[in-house]
Amino acid sequence: MPSLSNDASFPYKCVHMLVNWFFGTFYNYSVSGNHHIPLKESIILASNHVSFYDPPAIGGNAQRQLNFFARDTLFKGILGKLIRSLDTIPVNRNAADIKSLKAIFKVLKNNGAIMIFPEGTRSTDGKLSESKPGAGMIACKSKATVIPTRIFGTFEAWGRQKKIPSLGGSIHVCFGPPMTVSEIDPGKDHPERYNEASNRIMNEIAKLKAPESIIV
Repeated sequence: MPSLSNDASFPYKCVHMLVNWFFGTFYNYSVSGNHHIPLKESIILASNHVSFYDPPAIGGNAQRQLNFFARDTLFKGILGKLIRSLDTIPVNRNAADIKSLKAIFKVLKNNGAIMIFPEGTRSTDGKLSESKPGAGMIACKSKATVIPTRIFGTFEAWGRQKKIPSLGGSIHVCFGPPMTVSEIDPGKDHPERYNEASNRIMNEIAKLKAPESIIV
């Protein structure tokens, strides 16, 4: 299990251990490229999205605390207290959420780490789909380093067509080489600046492959 940096909060460390226990017990759970993740500077982990499993499976293999996103309707009761203790950012999916964007940029300004899915929603067939401009906009405006990330096996374990997950099989997380803003941002004069930035990120995600020893 990747060890977390010392500045991770106690609740996050507990959940991190539980996540690794779960995936390590019920799946062939592995990672490659986690040396690409800097432990101090602001970063954006940008990943493909095929399953509800993706956030915890990716977070379990990252060596630093990540800020996740959750629907604002979940911030109630015991569950709400738990996800709030993990510094989760609430998102209103039914409106332009300026408050969430401000929270994202605040995290990145303070050398934090967030995870985003450029495709915006889970794939219906497990394949990469078209990116949305949101990821590009966040990357360009924050100037944070982007870590292209690709997850394998979670679609087979708990794809969109499955009501409950199936146990067994392999789940592999691959972290790619960092991308700087100069590699991502086509410039303010580009007519589709944020779409192009997101496309560049997705192109790097598409290049990532699972090791030949991993069968998914």
